[in-house]
Amino acid sequence: MRNESLTPEALPESLAGFVPATTPETSKHADGTLVDKYGRHVTYIRLSITDRCDFRCTYCMAEEMTFLPRAQVLTLEECLRIVNTFVGLGVTKVRVTGGEPLVRHNAVWLMEQIARLDGLKELVITTNGSQLERYAAPLRDAGVKRINISLDTLRADRFKEITRVGDLAKVLRGIDAARATGFERLKLNAVMMRGRNDDEFIDLVQFAVDKGIDVSFIEEMPLGEIGHGRQETYFSTEEAIARLQTRFTLLPSAESSGGPARYWRIPDTQTRVGFISPHSHNFCDSCNRVRITAQGELYPCLGNNDAIRLLPLLRAHPTDDAPLRQAIMHTMGIKAKGHDFTGQMNAPQVVRFMSMTGG
Repeated sequence: MRNESLTPEALPESLAGFVPATTPETSKHADGTLVDKYGRHVTYIRLSITDRCDFRCTYCMAEEMTFLPRAQVLTLEECLRIVNTFVGLGVTKVRVTGGEPLVRHNAVWLMEQIARLDGLKELVITTNGSQLERYAAPLRDAGVKRINISLDTLRADRFKEITRVGDLAKVLRGIDAARATGFERLKLNAVMMRGRNDDEFIDLVQFAVDKGIDVSFIEEMPLGEIGHGRQETYFSTEEAIARLQTRFTLLPSAESSGGPARYWRIPDTQTRVGFISPHSHNFCDSCNRVRITAQGELYPCLGNNDAIRLLPLLRAHPTDDAPLRQAIMHTMGIKAKGHDFTGQMNAPQVVRFMSMTGG
């Protein structure tokens, strides 16, 4: 493929402005691993390869978005360098996200390269499903192991309202294409919103049971300017479980997919029902992941603004990954002990959109 490398002159800020926020003494690092100062072992990264998306979901983006210019976005080669360095430090799971990752040109090429890395155990993606009908088979061939598909409603009119521009039928065809291609443990992700989709939780679980796939319900997070006033739409995990138990038997499970979801089993089905509960059940004590934005910012915690900019390092040292490795190790020193989304419900302190951080 064509090399996308850009020169340091393309950066919007001078390289002199980049200073790692920590020193080796502030982080706790064992050779070949990433361990933060609270003893948590980072084995999982979420990499956003684009801030762009073909949807405009109300909880993720503003209706009118200004996207990053190309020069400020990681090239696919730079994405690969970052992942390769993390895998060399003991990371075993990579999730490719966006925006919508499958709108990025040559995204499948990148996944092929990542899947080949020695030491990587699992390559997965999160998608809105709009491109799956086209890309399910290529993703399978590239080495992607699992797919998470965002789906908040099964009603076409409501889907259009939540996504502003999305076509539910296209997403449903994409889900069927992924199933037909042979992907196992497909999972739906539904953001819980009171008064918007809470009357469909039972329908979403029944849909998952009928398809033989999993579903996870996510408590809404107050990120970006659209985070204001979310107390009105917040729906807790406890409420969701109580509602689902009016229809289904839910048995607690110790299973894990390597992320923050806690699962329940429905007897006599293949379906697991997961809950991601950043408000009601803070999972920070077992956090094993960090996020890299499409702009090359490394966020050790989704709920905090502390980050280190990797893009200047990549472009200042195009053939030497040692500075990148050093910066990543240093970042363990600024990984927060935990987040506090509860206190941010009506006045979010994290002002970046979810699409900018990576889903």
